[in-house]
Amino acid sequence: MAANFLHGVETIEIDKGPRPIRGVKTAVVGLVGTAPIFAVDGTLATINEPVLVLSDRDAAQYFGPQMEGYTIPQALDAIFDQGRGIAIVVNVFDPEEHSSAQPEAAKSFAANDRLTLDHQGVFNLVVKSSDGNTTHELGVDYEIDPVAGIVTRLADGAIAASASVLVEYDYADLEKVMPSDIIGTVDMAGNRTGLQAFQDTYNDMGFFAKILIAPVYGTLNAVATELNVMASKLRAVALVDAPIGTTFAEAIAGRGPNGSINFNYSGERMVLCYPHLKVYDIATDEERLEPFSQRLAGVICAVDNDRGYWWSPSNNEIKGITGVERKLSAMINDPATEVNLLNENGIVTLFNSFGTGLRTWGNRSAAWPTVTHPKNFINVRRTADVIHESIEYSMLQFIDRPINQALIDDIKESVNAFMRTLIGRGALIDGKCLYDPAKNEPTQLALGHLVFDIEFMPPTPAERITFESFINIEMLRQLGGGQ
Repeated sequence: MAANFLHGVETIEIDKGPRPIRGVKTAVVGLVGTAPIFAVDGTLATINEPVLVLSDRDAAQYFGPQMEGYTIPQALDAIFDQGRGIAIVVNVFDPEEHSSAQPEAAKSFAANDRLTLDHQGVFNLVVKSSDGNTTHELGVDYEIDPVAGIVTRLADGAIAASASVLVEYDYADLEKVMPSDIIGTVDMAGNRTGLQAFQDTYNDMGFFAKILIAPVYGTLNAVATELNVMASKLRAVALVDAPIGTTFAEAIAGRGPNGSINFNYSGERMVLCYPHLKVYDIATDEERLEPFSQRLAGVICAVDNDRGYWWSPSNNEIKGITGVERKLSAMINDPATEVNLLNENGIVTLFNSFGTGLRTWGNRSAAWPTVTHPKNFINVRRTADVIHESIEYSMLQFIDRPINQALIDDIKESVNAFMRTLIGRGALIDGKCLYDPAKNEPTQLALGHLVFDIEFMPPTPAERITFESFINIEMLRQLGGGQ
Protein backbone atom coordinates (compact mmCIF):
# COMPACT_ATOMS: atom_id res chain seq x y z
CA MET A 1 0.00 0.00 0.00
CA ALA A 2 1.30 3.46 -0.87
CA ALA A 3 2.91 5.35 2.00
CA ASN A 4 1.30 8.67 1.05
CA PHE A 5 -1.78 10.00 -0.77
CA LEU A 6 -1.51 10.80 -4.46
CA HIS A 7 -4.26 12.04 -6.74
CA GLY A 8 -2.37 11.64 -10.03
CA VAL A 9 0.13 9.43 -11.84
CA GLU A 10 3.46 7.99 -10.70
CA THR A 11 6.17 5.76 -12.18
CA ILE A 12 8.06 3.18 -10.15
CA GLU A 13 11.16 1.67 -11.76
CA ILE A 14 11.34 -2.10 -11.39
CA ASP A 15 14.88 -3.39 -11.82
CA LYS A 16 14.57 -6.98 -12.99
CA GLY A 17 15.80 -9.28 -15.72
CA PRO A 18 19.19 -10.83 -16.53
CA ARG A 19 22.44 -8.85 -16.35
CA PRO A 20 25.37 -9.03 -18.75
CA ILE A 21 28.40 -10.81 -17.28
CA ARG A 22 31.76 -9.30 -18.15
CA GLY A 23 34.69 -11.65 -18.59
CA VAL A 24 37.75 -11.05 -16.43
CA LYS A 25 41.15 -10.09 -17.85
CA THR A 26 43.39 -13.06 -18.58
CA ALA A 27 46.43 -11.70 -20.48
CA VAL A 28 47.98 -10.24 -17.34
CA VAL A 29 51.42 -11.33 -16.11
CA GLY A 30 52.31 -11.00 -12.45
CA LEU A 31 56.09 -10.46 -12.36
CA VAL A 32 58.12 -10.26 -9.16
CA GLY A 33 61.85 -9.70 -9.20
CA THR A 34 64.62 -7.10 -9.09
CA ALA A 35 65.10 -3.85 -11.01
CA PRO A 36 67.91 -1.25 -11.04
CA ILE A 37 65.71 1.49 -9.62
CA PHE A 38 68.79 3.61 -8.89
CA ALA A 39 68.65 4.25 -12.68
CA VAL A 40 65.01 5.43 -12.48
CA ASP A 41 63.62 8.88 -11.76
CA GLY A 42 63.23 8.97 -8.00
CA THR A 43 59.53 9.88 -8.22
CA LEU A 44 58.84 6.75 -10.27
CA ALA A 45 61.00 4.23 -8.43
CA THR A 46 59.00 1.71 -6.40
CA ILE A 47 59.81 -1.01 -3.89
CA ASN A 48 57.27 -3.73 -3.06
CA GLU A 49 54.47 -1.86 -4.83
CA PRO A 50 52.49 -3.38 -7.73
CA VAL A 51 52.97 -1.28 -10.85
CA LEU A 52 50.92 -1.68 -14.04
CA VAL A 53 53.14 -1.87 -17.12
CA LEU A 54 51.50 -1.63 -20.54
CA SER A 55 54.46 -1.22 -22.88
CA ASP A 56 58.21 -1.25 -23.27
CA ARG A 57 58.18 2.50 -22.60
CA ASP A 58 56.53 1.92 -19.23
CA ALA A 59 59.07 -0.81 -18.54
CA ALA A 60 62.03 1.51 -19.08
CA GLN A 61 60.41 4.41 -17.25
CA TYR A 62 59.50 2.52 -14.08
CA PHE A 63 62.14 -0.23 -13.92
CA GLY A 64 65.19 1.03 -15.77
CA PRO A 65 67.48 -0.48 -18.41
CA GLN A 66 68.50 -4.09 -18.80
CA MET A 67 71.49 -4.68 -16.54
CA GLU A 68 73.24 -7.90 -15.66
CA GLY A 69 71.59 -9.72 -12.76
CA TYR A 70 68.40 -7.64 -12.61
CA THR A 71 65.43 -9.79 -13.61
CA ILE A 72 62.55 -7.38 -14.21
CA PRO A 73 63.81 -5.39 -17.25
CA GLN A 74 64.85 -8.59 -19.05
CA ALA A 75 61.54 -10.30 -18.26
CA LEU A 76 59.49 -7.35 -19.51
CA ASP A 77 61.51 -7.31 -22.72
CA ALA A 78 60.78 -11.03 -23.17
CA ILE A 79 57.05 -10.53 -22.57
CA PHE A 80 56.65 -7.58 -24.91
CA ASP A 81 58.70 -9.32 -27.61
CA GLN A 82 55.70 -11.60 -28.09
CA GLY A 83 53.57 -8.62 -29.06
CA ARG A 84 50.71 -8.59 -26.56
CA GLY A 85 49.88 -8.51 -22.87
CA ILE A 86 50.26 -6.33 -19.82
CA ALA A 87 52.15 -6.90 -16.59
CA ILE A 88 51.74 -6.13 -12.93
CA VAL A 89 55.27 -5.80 -11.61
CA VAL A 90 56.64 -5.86 -8.07
CA ASN A 91 60.27 -4.88 -7.55
CA VAL A 92 61.78 -6.12 -4.29
CA PHE A 93 65.23 -4.61 -4.76
CA ASP A 94 65.94 -1.81 -2.28
CA PRO A 95 69.32 -0.10 -2.84
CA GLU A 96 69.45 1.01 0.78
CA GLU A 97 68.79 -2.45 2.18
CA HIS A 98 70.48 -4.52 -0.53
CA SER A 99 73.85 -2.77 -0.65
CA SER A 100 77.45 -3.26 0.40
CA ALA A 101 80.35 -0.95 1.17
CA GLN A 102 83.48 -0.89 -0.97
CA PRO A 103 86.47 -0.15 1.29
CA GLU A 104 88.89 2.56 0.30
CA ALA A 105 91.09 1.44 -2.60
CA ALA A 106 93.51 2.99 -5.07
CA LYS A 107 92.34 3.57 -8.65
CA SER A 108 93.84 5.44 -11.61
CA PHE A 109 92.21 7.52 -14.34
CA ALA A 110 92.79 6.27 -17.87
CA ALA A 111 93.99 8.41 -20.74
CA ASN A 112 90.37 9.27 -21.60
CA ASP A 113 89.98 10.84 -18.12
CA ARG A 114 87.70 8.00 -17.00
CA LEU A 115 87.94 5.66 -14.06
CA THR A 116 85.78 2.55 -14.01
CA LEU A 117 84.76 1.34 -10.59
CA ASP A 118 84.36 -2.34 -9.75
CA HIS A 119 80.58 -2.11 -9.39
CA GLN A 120 77.47 -0.60 -10.93
CA GLY A 121 74.76 1.19 -9.01
CA VAL A 122 77.16 3.35 -7.02
CA PHE A 123 76.24 5.92 -4.36
CA ASN A 124 77.93 7.78 -1.48
CA LEU A 125 81.15 7.97 -3.50
CA VAL A 126 84.19 9.61 -1.86
CA VAL A 127 87.25 10.45 -3.99
CA LYS A 128 90.49 11.48 -2.30
CA SER A 129 93.98 12.27 -3.44
CA SER A 130 96.44 9.37 -3.42
CA ASP A 131 97.88 10.51 -0.07
CA GLY A 132 94.41 10.79 1.44
CA ASN A 133 94.88 14.42 2.46
CA THR A 134 92.49 16.01 -0.07
CA THR A 135 88.85 15.08 -0.64
CA HIS A 136 87.85 15.96 -4.18
CA GLU A 137 84.52 17.63 -4.88
CA LEU A 138 81.74 16.21 -7.07
CA GLY A 139 80.85 18.57 -9.91
CA VAL A 140 84.10 20.51 -9.49
CA ASP A 141 86.81 17.89 -9.75
CA TYR A 142 84.87 14.96 -11.18
CA GLU A 143 81.51 13.68 -12.34
CA ILE A 144 80.03 10.21 -11.90
CA ASP A 145 77.67 7.97 -13.80
CA PRO A 146 76.28 6.03 -10.80
CA VAL A 147 74.45 3.51 -12.97
CA ALA A 148 77.52 2.40 -14.92
CA GLY A 149 79.99 3.12 -12.09
CA ILE A 150 82.19 5.41 -14.19
CA VAL A 151 84.00 8.46 -12.76
CA THR A 152 85.08 11.20 -15.18
CA ARG A 153 87.82 13.71 -14.34
CA LEU A 154 86.94 17.34 -15.04
CA ALA A 155 89.67 19.28 -16.86
CA ASP A 156 89.39 22.37 -14.67
CA GLY A 157 89.41 20.43 -11.41
CA ALA A 158 92.17 19.51 -8.98
CA ILE A 159 92.68 15.96 -10.26
CA ALA A 160 95.65 15.67 -12.58
CA ALA A 161 95.47 13.71 -15.83
CA SER A 162 96.03 9.95 -15.33
CA ALA A 163 96.22 10.57 -11.59
CA SER A 164 95.83 7.86 -8.97
CA VAL A 165 93.14 8.46 -6.35
CA LEU A 166 91.58 6.71 -3.40
CA VAL A 167 87.90 5.80 -3.76
CA GLU A 168 85.31 4.34 -1.43
CA TYR A 169 81.58 3.99 -1.98
CA ASP A 170 78.44 1.96 -1.42
CA TYR A 171 77.02 -0.14 -4.24
CA ALA A 172 73.88 -2.09 -5.09
CA ASP A 173 74.44 -5.72 -4.15
CA LEU A 174 72.03 -8.22 -5.67
CA GLU A 175 73.49 -11.01 -3.58
CA LYS A 176 71.74 -9.42 -0.61
CA VAL A 177 68.34 -10.22 -2.17
CA MET A 178 67.02 -13.37 -0.49
CA PRO A 179 64.25 -15.78 -1.52
CA SER A 180 62.27 -14.37 1.40
CA ASP A 181 62.29 -10.96 -0.33
CA ILE A 182 60.74 -12.51 -3.44
CA ILE A 183 58.17 -14.51 -1.45
CA GLY A 184 57.29 -11.48 0.65
CA THR A 185 55.26 -11.06 3.79
CA VAL A 186 52.91 -8.66 5.57
CA ASP A 187 54.85 -6.05 7.52
CA MET A 188 53.95 -4.45 10.85
CA ALA A 189 52.00 -1.71 9.06
CA GLY A 190 49.89 -4.27 7.22
CA ASN A 191 51.60 -3.74 3.86
CA ARG A 192 52.16 -6.78 1.67
CA THR A 193 55.57 -7.22 0.07
CA GLY A 194 57.02 -9.35 -2.71
CA LEU A 195 54.76 -12.00 -4.16
CA GLN A 196 52.13 -11.28 -1.50
CA ALA A 197 51.52 -7.81 -2.97
CA PHE A 198 49.61 -9.35 -5.88
CA GLN A 199 46.71 -9.93 -3.51
CA ASP A 200 46.09 -6.17 -3.38
CA THR A 201 45.80 -5.61 -7.10
CA TYR A 202 42.07 -6.27 -7.53
CA ASN A 203 41.17 -3.51 -5.11
CA ASP A 204 43.77 -1.19 -6.66
CA MET A 205 43.37 -2.02 -10.36
CA GLY A 206 40.19 -4.07 -10.77
CA PHE A 207 41.86 -7.32 -11.76
CA PHE A 208 44.39 -9.94 -10.68
CA ALA A 209 47.42 -11.24 -12.55
CA LYS A 210 46.64 -14.59 -14.16
CA ILE A 211 50.16 -15.71 -15.16
CA LEU A 212 52.70 -15.59 -12.33
CA ILE A 213 56.47 -15.62 -12.84
CA ALA A 214 59.56 -14.96 -10.73
CA PRO A 215 62.34 -15.43 -13.31
CA VAL A 216 65.64 -16.82 -11.96
CA TYR A 217 64.25 -17.00 -8.41
CA GLY A 218 61.53 -19.44 -9.49
CA THR A 219 64.20 -22.12 -9.90
CA LEU A 220 64.37 -22.27 -6.09
CA ASN A 221 62.01 -24.72 -4.40
CA ALA A 222 61.02 -22.20 -1.73
CA VAL A 223 59.92 -19.62 -4.32
CA ALA A 224 58.29 -22.20 -6.62
CA THR A 225 56.22 -23.48 -3.70
CA GLU A 226 54.95 -20.00 -2.89
CA LEU A 227 54.17 -19.31 -6.54
CA ASN A 228 51.97 -22.40 -6.45
CA VAL A 229 50.22 -21.12 -3.32
CA MET A 230 49.65 -17.67 -4.80
CA ALA A 231 48.36 -19.12 -8.06
CA SER A 232 45.66 -20.93 -6.10
CA LYS A 233 44.68 -17.73 -4.29
CA LEU A 234 44.44 -15.67 -7.48
CA ARG A 235 43.08 -18.38 -9.78
CA ALA A 236 46.22 -18.04 -11.87
CA VAL A 237 48.89 -20.32 -13.31
CA ALA A 238 52.50 -20.18 -12.10
CA LEU A 239 55.36 -20.75 -14.54
CA VAL A 240 58.62 -22.05 -13.05
CA ASP A 241 61.93 -22.96 -14.68
CA ALA A 242 64.44 -25.69 -14.08
CA PRO A 243 67.83 -24.30 -12.98
CA ILE A 244 70.40 -23.40 -15.63
CA GLY A 245 72.50 -26.43 -16.52
CA THR A 246 69.76 -29.00 -15.87
CA THR A 247 70.14 -32.00 -18.17
CA PHE A 248 67.28 -33.80 -19.86
CA ALA A 249 67.67 -36.72 -17.44
CA GLU A 250 67.67 -34.38 -14.44
CA ALA A 251 64.51 -32.66 -15.68
CA ILE A 252 62.69 -36.01 -15.89
CA ALA A 253 64.09 -37.15 -12.53
CA GLY A 254 62.97 -33.87 -11.01
CA ARG A 255 59.37 -35.06 -11.28
CA GLY A 256 60.11 -37.73 -8.69
CA PRO A 257 60.99 -37.75 -4.98
CA ASN A 258 64.69 -38.28 -5.66
CA GLY A 259 65.04 -35.42 -8.10
CA SER A 260 67.40 -32.54 -7.35
CA ILE A 261 65.42 -29.72 -8.99
CA ASN A 262 62.18 -27.84 -8.35
CA PHE A 263 59.89 -30.03 -10.50
CA ASN A 264 58.31 -32.30 -7.89
CA TYR A 265 54.81 -30.77 -8.02
CA SER A 266 51.41 -32.07 -9.06
CA GLY A 267 49.39 -28.86 -8.95
CA GLU A 268 47.09 -28.08 -11.86
CA ARG A 269 48.21 -24.44 -11.64
CA MET A 270 51.94 -25.17 -11.92
CA VAL A 271 53.53 -25.10 -15.37
CA LEU A 272 57.05 -26.56 -15.49
CA CYS A 273 59.35 -24.98 -18.11
CA TYR A 274 62.52 -26.50 -19.60
CA PRO A 275 65.12 -25.58 -20.86
CA HIS A 276 66.47 -22.00 -20.73
CA LEU A 277 66.59 -19.90 -23.91
CA LYS A 278 69.34 -17.96 -25.65
CA VAL A 279 68.91 -14.28 -26.45
CA TYR A 280 71.21 -11.62 -27.85
CA ASP A 281 72.31 -9.12 -25.22
CA ILE A 282 72.83 -5.64 -26.68
CA ALA A 283 74.84 -4.45 -23.68
CA THR A 284 77.47 -7.19 -23.91
CA ASP A 285 77.19 -7.98 -27.63
CA GLU A 286 76.92 -11.64 -26.69
CA GLU A 287 74.31 -14.33 -26.26
CA ARG A 288 73.04 -14.98 -22.75
CA LEU A 289 70.64 -17.47 -21.21
CA GLU A 290 67.28 -16.39 -19.88
CA PRO A 291 64.36 -18.26 -18.28
CA PHE A 292 61.84 -19.90 -20.59
CA SER A 293 59.01 -18.87 -18.23
CA GLN A 294 59.09 -15.18 -19.14
CA ARG A 295 58.86 -15.86 -22.88
CA LEU A 296 56.10 -18.42 -22.32
CA ALA A 297 54.19 -15.84 -20.26
CA GLY A 298 54.34 -13.48 -23.24
CA VAL A 299 53.20 -16.23 -25.61
CA ILE A 300 50.19 -16.99 -23.40
CA CYS A 301 49.24 -13.30 -23.40
CA ALA A 302 49.55 -13.12 -27.19
CA VAL A 303 47.41 -16.24 -27.65
CA ASP A 304 44.79 -14.89 -25.21
CA ASN A 305 44.50 -11.63 -27.14
CA ASP A 306 44.72 -12.99 -30.67
CA ARG A 307 42.73 -16.22 -30.33
CA GLY A 308 41.28 -16.57 -26.85
CA TYR A 309 42.17 -17.95 -23.43
CA TRP A 310 40.55 -21.25 -24.38
CA TRP A 311 43.38 -21.92 -26.84
CA SER A 312 46.39 -23.88 -25.68
CA PRO A 313 49.71 -22.00 -25.50
CA SER A 314 51.39 -24.97 -27.20
CA ASN A 315 52.66 -24.96 -30.79
CA ASN A 316 53.26 -21.21 -31.02
CA GLU A 317 56.40 -19.48 -32.24
CA ILE A 318 58.60 -17.87 -29.59
CA LYS A 319 59.91 -14.49 -30.71
CA GLY A 320 63.15 -12.75 -29.82
CA ILE A 321 65.35 -15.77 -29.13
CA THR A 322 68.41 -17.06 -30.91
CA GLY A 323 68.51 -20.63 -29.62
CA VAL A 324 68.13 -22.90 -26.64
CA GLU A 325 70.39 -23.88 -23.77
CA ARG A 326 70.21 -27.56 -24.69
CA LYS A 327 69.22 -29.13 -27.98
CA LEU A 328 66.36 -31.61 -27.68
CA SER A 329 65.30 -34.22 -30.21
CA ALA A 330 61.90 -33.50 -31.75
CA MET A 331 59.84 -35.36 -34.35
CA ILE A 332 56.10 -34.96 -34.71
CA ASN A 333 55.60 -38.69 -35.33
CA ASP A 334 58.10 -40.21 -32.91
CA PRO A 335 57.00 -40.84 -29.30
CA ALA A 336 60.60 -41.60 -28.22
CA THR A 337 61.90 -38.05 -28.79
CA GLU A 338 63.05 -35.97 -25.84
CA VAL A 339 60.37 -33.29 -26.25
CA ASN A 340 57.64 -35.94 -26.26
CA LEU A 341 59.04 -37.59 -23.12
CA LEU A 342 59.15 -34.21 -21.39
CA ASN A 343 55.49 -33.59 -22.29
CA GLU A 344 54.61 -37.10 -21.19
CA ASN A 345 55.92 -36.19 -17.74
CA GLY A 346 54.10 -32.87 -17.42
CA ILE A 347 56.91 -30.56 -18.57
CA VAL A 348 56.39 -27.81 -21.16
CA THR A 349 59.33 -27.51 -23.52
CA LEU A 350 60.26 -26.36 -27.03
CA PHE A 351 59.79 -28.03 -30.39
CA ASN A 352 62.41 -27.41 -33.07
CA SER A 353 62.45 -29.54 -36.18
CA PHE A 354 63.28 -28.79 -39.80
CA GLY A 355 61.56 -25.57 -40.90
CA THR A 356 59.44 -25.21 -37.74
CA GLY A 357 61.40 -22.58 -35.86
CA LEU A 358 61.41 -22.60 -32.08
CA ARG A 359 57.91 -23.28 -30.76
CA THR A 360 56.29 -23.80 -27.39
CA TRP A 361 55.42 -27.46 -26.94
CA GLY A 362 53.19 -28.90 -24.23
CA ASN A 363 49.55 -28.60 -23.20
CA ARG A 364 49.58 -29.90 -19.66
CA SER A 365 50.34 -28.61 -16.20
CA ALA A 366 52.33 -30.36 -13.49
CA ALA A 367 49.10 -32.19 -12.56
CA TRP A 368 49.81 -34.59 -15.42
CA PRO A 369 50.28 -37.56 -15.31
CA THR A 370 48.93 -37.90 -11.75
CA VAL A 371 45.63 -36.18 -12.58
CA THR A 372 43.86 -37.34 -15.73
CA HIS A 373 40.89 -34.96 -15.40
CA PRO A 374 40.72 -32.48 -18.32
CA LYS A 375 41.74 -29.75 -15.86
CA ASN A 376 45.34 -30.89 -16.32
CA PHE A 377 45.19 -29.12 -19.70
CA ILE A 378 46.44 -25.57 -19.14
CA ASN A 379 43.75 -23.99 -21.32
CA VAL A 380 40.92 -25.96 -19.66
CA ARG A 381 42.07 -24.90 -16.19
CA ARG A 382 42.30 -21.26 -17.27
CA THR A 383 38.90 -21.33 -19.02
CA ALA A 384 37.26 -22.70 -15.87
CA ASP A 385 38.92 -19.91 -13.87
CA VAL A 386 37.55 -17.24 -16.20
CA ILE A 387 34.02 -18.63 -15.98
CA HIS A 388 34.03 -18.95 -12.19
CA GLU A 389 35.53 -15.54 -11.51
CA SER A 390 33.44 -13.69 -14.11
CA ILE A 391 30.22 -15.11 -12.70
CA GLU A 392 31.20 -14.42 -9.09
CA TYR A 393 32.07 -10.78 -9.72
CA SER A 394 28.83 -10.19 -11.63
CA MET A 395 26.73 -11.48 -8.71
CA LEU A 396 27.41 -8.37 -6.62
CA GLN A 397 24.37 -6.72 -8.23
CA PHE A 398 22.14 -9.55 -7.01
CA ILE A 399 23.48 -9.88 -3.46
CA ASP A 400 20.97 -9.01 -0.69
CA ARG A 401 17.95 -8.79 -2.98
CA PRO A 402 14.77 -10.53 -1.83
CA ILE A 403 14.79 -14.23 -2.65
CA ASN A 404 11.89 -14.87 -4.98
CA GLN A 405 11.28 -16.53 -8.33
CA ALA A 406 12.24 -13.41 -10.23
CA LEU A 407 15.67 -13.31 -8.57
CA ILE A 408 16.27 -17.00 -9.27
CA ASP A 409 15.31 -16.55 -12.91
CA ASP A 410 17.45 -13.43 -13.30
CA ILE A 411 20.57 -15.10 -11.92
CA LYS A 412 20.05 -18.27 -13.93
CA GLU A 413 19.42 -16.43 -17.18
CA SER A 414 22.37 -14.06 -16.64
CA VAL A 415 24.73 -17.03 -16.36
CA ASN A 416 23.12 -18.90 -19.26
CA ALA A 417 23.44 -15.84 -21.50
CA PHE A 418 27.13 -15.68 -20.60
CA MET A 419 27.50 -19.39 -21.39
CA ARG A 420 25.81 -18.93 -24.76
CA THR A 421 28.23 -16.13 -25.60
CA LEU A 422 31.19 -18.36 -24.76
CA ILE A 423 29.76 -21.21 -26.82
CA GLY A 424 29.37 -18.85 -29.77
CA ARG A 425 33.01 -17.76 -29.44
CA GLY A 426 34.25 -21.34 -29.31
CA ALA A 427 35.36 -21.11 -25.68
CA LEU A 428 32.90 -23.85 -24.66
CA ILE A 429 31.45 -26.95 -26.27
CA ASP A 430 28.36 -26.46 -24.10
CA GLY A 431 27.41 -24.97 -20.76
CA LYS A 432 24.40 -24.11 -18.62
CA CYS A 433 23.27 -22.91 -15.23
CA LEU A 434 20.51 -24.80 -13.38
CA TYR A 435 18.46 -24.24 -10.25
CA ASP A 436 17.76 -27.51 -8.47
CA PRO A 437 14.97 -27.24 -5.85
CA ALA A 438 16.33 -30.35 -4.13
CA LYS A 439 19.52 -28.42 -3.28
CA ASN A 440 17.54 -25.43 -1.98
CA GLU A 441 15.61 -26.64 1.02
CA PRO A 442 13.21 -24.17 2.68
CA THR A 443 15.40 -24.09 5.79
CA GLN A 444 18.36 -23.07 3.63
CA LEU A 445 16.40 -20.42 1.74
CA ALA A 446 15.20 -19.09 5.09
CA LEU A 447 18.86 -18.46 5.92
CA GLY A 448 19.30 -16.46 2.71
CA HIS A 449 21.33 -19.10 0.85
CA LEU A 450 20.79 -19.91 -2.84
CA VAL A 451 22.57 -22.75 -4.68
CA PHE A 452 22.93 -23.03 -8.46
CA ASP A 453 24.58 -25.71 -10.58
CA ILE A 454 26.99 -24.75 -13.36
CA GLU A 455 27.92 -27.28 -16.02
CA PHE A 456 30.31 -26.60 -18.90
CA MET A 457 32.95 -28.20 -21.08
CA PRO A 458 35.81 -26.25 -22.67
CA PRO A 459 37.39 -27.70 -25.82
CA THR A 460 40.46 -29.82 -25.13
CA PRO A 461 43.47 -29.29 -27.43
CA ALA A 462 44.02 -31.68 -30.33
CA GLU A 463 47.14 -33.07 -28.73
CA ARG A 464 47.15 -36.34 -30.66
CA ILE A 465 45.88 -36.99 -34.17
CA THR A 466 45.72 -40.59 -35.37
CA PHE A 467 45.12 -41.87 -38.89
CA GLU A 468 44.12 -45.48 -39.37
CA SER A 469 45.52 -46.60 -42.70
CA PHE A 470 44.28 -49.48 -44.83
CA ILE A 471 45.68 -50.92 -48.06
CA ASN A 472 42.53 -51.92 -49.90
CA ILE A 473 43.20 -54.31 -52.79
CA GLU A 474 39.60 -53.85 -53.96
CA MET A 475 40.68 -50.49 -55.32
CA LEU A 476 42.60 -52.40 -57.99
CA ARG A 477 39.29 -53.13 -59.70
CA GLN A 478 39.35 -49.55 -61.03
CA LEU A 479 42.20 -50.47 -63.39
CA GLY A 480 41.22 -50.99 -66.98
CA GLY A 481 37.98 -49.14 -66.55
CA GLY A 482 36.60 -51.64 -64.04
CA GLN A 483 33.98 -50.63 -61.50
